Amino acid sequence: MIRIIKSNEHYRNQNDWLDTTHHFSFGDYYNPDKMNFGPLRVFNDDTIKPATGFGFHQHHDMEIVTYVIDGELEHKDNTGNHGVIYPGEVQRMTAGSGIMHSEYNHSSHKPLRLLQMWVIPNKKSLKPSWEQRKFTKEDALNKFLPVIVSENSGNEKTLSIHQDASFYISTLTSGGEINYELKNHRNAYVFVINGEITLNHNNMESRDAAKIEDENKLLVKATKATELLLIDLPEKYAQDN
Repeated sequence: MIRIIKSNEHYRNQNDWLDTTHHFSFGDYYNPDKMNFGPLRVFNDDTIKPATGFGFHQHHDMEIVTYVIDGELEHKDNTGNHGVIYPGEVQRMTAGSGIMHSEYNHSSHKPLRLLQMWVIPNKKSLKPSWEQRKFTKEDALNKFLPVIVSENSGNEKTLSIHQDASFYISTLTSGGEINYELKNHRNAYVFVINGEITLNHNNMESRDAAKIEDENKLLVKATKATELLLIDLPEKYAQDN
């Protein structure tokens, strides 16, 4: 089963410095029908004006994945990490037992667009940690490139999180086709960052998302140049204390 969520079906809020879209309940937005999709708890699409951002705030017991689409994101946290994340770079942060951090648009003149996704970890009170890595569009050309995998996968070319979930990015040329196979009891969440595709004959455009359940094979065809994200998720998950 594939359920398409069109871009205008997501919750959107704008203020003087932030234009944000929430796929699931988050902050002041609450919808009991949109709490999570498996362990995927948050999916936010944010555009932040120059020289503005989120001041120091706390997180705990969450795996936080950030993908920069356009602009420059500056990260600082109370464990001593400090870095700037550029387009194509992915950040992974384990909030664990508790971490304070800030996120700002590093540029004084260009807007910043990023995706931030929260995944419920498989264990509480983990040691907080942070890392980032660059993945190029050429690396992801007309294929699904893994950028985040489970900590137990043994893949040293990616970042890893404490959950049985994987993140893939893809850059498709117009007319490009790629396949993805889902194992039994696995779901997927697909998001079109920009462009236009068909997903098993379902039309999707920029900022559309898809919840995928009980499907074994996915066929993605790009009807124009497209950048997209796929998250492979367990149907069921557990969290240890």
